[in-house]
Amino acid sequence: MATATAPRRARAPQRREVKEFTYLWEGFDRNNRNVRGEMKGASETVVTSNLRRQGIRIVKLRKQTFRGGRRVNEKDITFFTRQLATMLKAGVPLLQAFEIVARGHSNARFARLMMDIKGRVEAGSSLSQAFREHPAQFDSLYCNLVNAGETAGMLDGILERLATYKEKILAIKSKIKSALFYPISVVVVAIVVIWVIMIWVIPAFKQVFTSFGANLPAPTLIVMAISDFFVSYWWAIAAIVGGAIFGFFFMLRRSQTFRYAVDRISLKLPVIGAILEKATIARWTRTRVCRWSSRSTRSRARREMPSTSPARGRSRPKSAPERA
Repeated sequence: MATATAPRRARAPQRREVKEFTYLWEGFDRNNRNVRGEMKGASETVVTSNLRRQGIRIVKLRKQTFRGGRRVNEKDITFFTRQLATMLKAGVPLLQAFEIVARGHSNARFARLMMDIKGRVEAGSSLSQAFREHPAQFDSLYCNLVNAGETAGMLDGILERLATYKEKILAIKSKIKSALFYPISVVVVAIVVIWVIMIWVIPAFKQVFTSFGANLPAPTLIVMAISDFFVSYWWAIAAIVGGAIFGFFFMLRRSQTFRYAVDRISLKLPVIGAILEKATIARWTRTRVCRWSSRSTRSRARREMPSTSPARGRSRPKSAPERA
């Protein structure tokens, strides 16, 4: 029985995306003038050949890198939002604004973040979608408000409201930290003092009391027994305290139920609870104001949109209630 062999289909070659880098160059043009700039390319050879075609004699050429840097915090995002809103209001193009912010910031990690968002916008993504790719820096409220500003064509106004909102939230947080600094520092100092007394001071007095040969009262004996326990098992106490602190922050980050329990207990504390409650109410109120303003902006944009079909540009037929 003859078997027919099907011809193998030729596999289409897979296209590999060539990664481009940004190179900073300096040189002289055809008129022997000193010029400088930047150019994207896959390698130094590509950039050099492109510049030579333009008649530029290269003197310096280096790859633009953003290495190292500290963690991007909320203060950096707030300052960036205010900068972006100001530049967009002044008429600076969006991509150029990102480039200006990236170059002017001292944090290399923040500069990498800005260049990544700029690259996504250049590739055709919307600004809100580019922000959503970095949820650690831009939360859902931030992305939704930017999306509303893009829809309504009022991105600069929305960014200005966002900057004001985040600046006020940062002010509230700084006030909470300053209000809680004194009680927390008192507790920490008290713990350190007790630790020093139990490990170094009481053992010294114990030798003096023992040399007297007198019968000591029960409270003194209890304190001396506790001091002996601290001296003998200080390493176990330190390990237990360190493990408890690590477990607390680990569960606070991973478990939502544990966070709710900690929040309930925090709100019931005598002095700290009132401060946290007022700060939470203030933050919730400002968040609601931002959300309502974005909804009104989006509804205003929908009302101002022409009722035309996006496919053919013809007017859509009115519904029965509209005809009436």
